[in-house]
Amino acid sequence: MALRLQKFTGWVLLLVGVAIIFWSLSSSYNIFTAKTKAPEIFKIEKKETVLPQKEPRNLQAQMEEMISKQLKGLIPIQTLPTLLNLISWSIFAGILIFAGAQLAHIGIKLLK
Repeated sequence: MALRLQKFTGWVLLLVGVAIIFWSLSSSYNIFTAKTKAPEIFKIEKKETVLPQKEPRNLQAQMEEMISKQLKGLIPIQTLPTLLNLISWSIFAGILIFAGAQLAHIGIKLLK
């Protein structure tokens, strides 16, 4: 009876581990092929800053505005949060794959 319970537990752990691995891989595939969006952990909130309009600082404010417009043209604002969200998902998927592999390994040990 104990041997049957051990084998049953082994099969359950093996199947759960493999299911976790396949789910994380399929979710990652869908995220990286843009079928679904990555979980949004990092986001940038827009802040409007109003600089005082004084004559000596007016030139500096105009220069800062021109530079910020040029930088926005080179690198879109949503690039950094998107990259950080993809990196955080990749780390989470790696942890899930590792956990699934460990569960499957324990299941295989119980089956032997």
